[in-house]
Amino acid sequence: MSMEKTSLGGDPPNQHDDEPHREGVAQRLNWLRAGVLGANDGIVSVAAIVVGVAGVTTASAPILTAGVAGLVGGAISMALGEYVSVSSQSDSERALIAKEKRELEETPEEELAELAGIYQSKGLSEQTAHQVAVELTAHDALGAHLSAELNINELDVVSPWHAAGASAVAFTIGAVLPLVAVLLPPEAWRVPVTFAAVLIALALTGAVGARIGGSSTGRAVVRVVVGGAIALAVTYGIGLLLGTSGIV
Repeated sequence: MSMEKTSLGGDPPNQHDDEPHREGVAQRLNWLRAGVLGANDGIVSVAAIVVGVAGVTTASAPILTAGVAGLVGGAISMALGEYVSVSSQSDSERALIAKEKRELEETPEEELAELAGIYQSKGLSEQTAHQVAVELTAHDALGAHLSAELNINELDVVSPWHAAGASAVAFTIGAVLPLVAVLLPPEAWRVPVTFAAVLIALALTGAVGARIGGSSTGRAVVRVVVGGAIALAVTYGIGLLLGTSGIV
């Protein structure tokens, strides 16, 4: 019984430190992944804007104006999108948690039987499943039901304000790179330097994202670099076309 209790209710003594089993680890990985994606969006979005403008003019003022506008607008858009998305998710999770609390208060015996039934359906015998349910209920009834029934943790409900802030910061950090890269070099080198800096940065974010997600680093890097290169080439080409055609 001790082995069954350990595997279902807590960290086993031989758990590896580098494996994501502990509470909050999955949530932290999601935050890291979201941060990397936000930075990646900032890099590509603002880089596409500034090289597009650079295709029309080499003057610093229009490039800076467009880049800053893209940075601010993109950061706000990312923050709003994240806030709305996380608010919907957290409201739903809080409602489920409140419902589970109410059920535990009003019908504790039915909830105990339900928890035992869940573990029995996973392969435990009726007697063992009942014993596991009893011990988990005694330890943390709400946590046991949230984990077994809904696969959520009360402590992992994300604040939409924190998510919005983190998204805006990540986007801004990524957006600063192409803005600096396009303004610091001499006019003749602005576009090549920006292309090089952006593609290197995308390779790094792709590698970090793959590392966090446990996927192939090579494929992730190729995808993000090729996608970024296409975005830069297209926007620069459009800007160049508009500039040479006399439309702008």
